Amino acid sequence: MRVQSGVGGVYLSPMSVRAESAAGPLSRVRDGEVAWHTDVLLLLMAIMWGLNFSVLKFTSAFMGGLAINALRIPIAAVAQLGIARGRSLTRPDAAETRTLIALGMLGNGIYQVLFILGLMRSSVATAALLIAASPAFVAIVGRLQRTEFLSGRQWFGVVLQIVGCATVAFGAVTNRAAGSDSVMGVVFLWSAALSWAFYATRVKHYSHHVEPWYLGGYTMLGGALVAVAMGIPALMRVDWSAMTLVAWGALGYSSLIAMVVAYLFYYRGLRVLGPTRTSMYSNLQPIVAIAVAWAFLRERPTVPQLTGAALIVGGLLLARSDAEPAEA
Repeated sequence: MRVQSGVGGVYLSPMSVRAESAAGPLSRVRDGEVAWHTDVLLLLMAIMWGLNFSVLKFTSAFMGGLAINALRIPIAAVAQLGIARGRSLTRPDAAETRTLIALGMLGNGIYQVLFILGLMRSSVATAALLIAASPAFVAIVGRLQRTEFLSGRQWFGVVLQIVGCATVAFGAVTNRAAGSDSVMGVVFLWSAALSWAFYATRVKHYSHHVEPWYLGGYTMLGGALVAVAMGIPALMRVDWSAMTLVAWGALGYSSLIAMVVAYLFYYRGLRVLGPTRTSMYSNLQPIVAIAVAWAFLRERPTVPQLTGAALIVGGLLLARSDAEPAEA
């Protein structure tokens, strides 16, 4: 299962990792491709996605979060569809295209609105950790819809993620001065994670046969429709004369580097190393996000955040521990 996070990260549910590993073609190293090169690219991918939290936070000083979404999501959609056309990939049929766009309105539209509103009202560490727990919500929603069946060990990993998420949330609402957190920020981020879970369980069917760039491009196009509709008032309030070159660069980074280039590395990882090994790198996102925010935004991590980080990352690793290893 290939699914996208709103920040640019990618999370796979444990059973989807196992199913795709068993499928074979994506997990075999092709002739002439060096596995360790791909490991380096995946490390860069995790850094790109982790850095993106702080980049979005910085850009918000020049324009509102909804205005950022109204620009970066359409740019990413055009870029991904352009890559798909340029590579002459097989397009999905008209019915599938309409469905992907509709799903994208939830997964890259409503999700993105909730995420950016939550990020603007929270510290980077809180946002990164709450979003990192999205796979737990995916597992729960998938179980309710009878599409995910986890082992006891995997469910224990899900419980650890939920406990870690609750620890971060409790620390955020009881110690707001430590990182500009707010109750509404936590509510928006939790709602974002839940909306992503419903999207991920629905898009799973199409991830098995639709080319990744078209899957990403059309779902991003659906997200762009929502982002632009929601962001027009915010765009009209932007003081464009105050935008610096650094601000434009940050917007470009969030649009093209985090949401396009990083995906190039991710798709290579799926092809060369397989989904299990590739998914492990996404677990580094919150760690990178916390470190970058500490270094550049002076957001000092709190004890609840560090405790939650240990529980969430440990739960992610445990939930994937039963997945079959990728072939090398």
